[in-house]
Amino acid sequence: MRSFGRRISRAVHKGMTGEESVDVSEMDGVRSLYLGSETVQSAMRVKAPYELELAYSRGMMMFLLFMKQPKDVLMIGLGGGSITKYIHHFLPEIQTRVVEINPRIIQLARSHFYLPDDDEKLEVIEGDGVAYLQENSNTADVLLLDIFDSQGVPPEMYNQAFFDTCEASLILDGMMAVNLWGSDKNFDIYLQRIEQSFHDRVLVLRTGRPGNIVVFGFKRPPRDLRWSTLRVRAKALQEHHKIEFLEFVEKLKDENLSTTNRLIFEA
Repeated sequence: MRSFGRRISRAVHKGMTGEESVDVSEMDGVRSLYLGSETVQSAMRVKAPYELELAYSRGMMMFLLFMKQPKDVLMIGLGGGSITKYIHHFLPEIQTRVVEINPRIIQLARSHFYLPDDDEKLEVIEGDGVAYLQENSNTADVLLLDIFDSQGVPPEMYNQAFFDTCEASLILDGMMAVNLWGSDKNFDIYLQRIEQSFHDRVLVLRTGRPGNIVVFGFKRPPRDLRWSTLRVRAKALQEHHKIEFLEFVEKLKDENLSTTNRLIFEA
């Protein structure tokens, strides 16, 4: 999700889902999804539909820095399917499951944002993400949360029990990445709950000012958090992906506890 002033754009789709409007517009070759507000929920450059247009979505991909060979990614919240498409197209070795409660969002992701049909590597599930997590413990290498409606993050959803369930959904070496809005009045509360559920094994990545902040939670600490190791890994990833991994590593250094040699957790 990203917020900025909208210039004149071409309406591609207008509709309603329940009491909330669902709009798609296109401007300067970028197609965007809106849910009942002027906040961009998802964006796609039409001539490069599999690339990640928004910085926060590229920041979510930092799970590759900490987990070298993830096999199973579980996502709660589809939006326009940007991250889902990226993984499916560029990381075909990963099995991706996506849970989205709104059938209209799934339809639009496929009709307007080029989300592929389900296959042996992709499963899009229409359903309640909380219930799915409760029924699928210890199954995901990586859990990605990108849950917004017209009012932002649903505050009734991000309670302590929810983040406990997120932690329980991961394998022993698993990790979570959650997209939050930095100006959300409840941001500090959500962060404290994540820290409690993940026993302070948490890192924060600011992908824009004052916009999206990606919070990472680890079921157990990564084996090597030395800056030298992270930079080598980021450089290698950056050679294969159009993602600013090296820049994100430096932002991790700015926002988290560290020494001159390594990242550290509070615990």
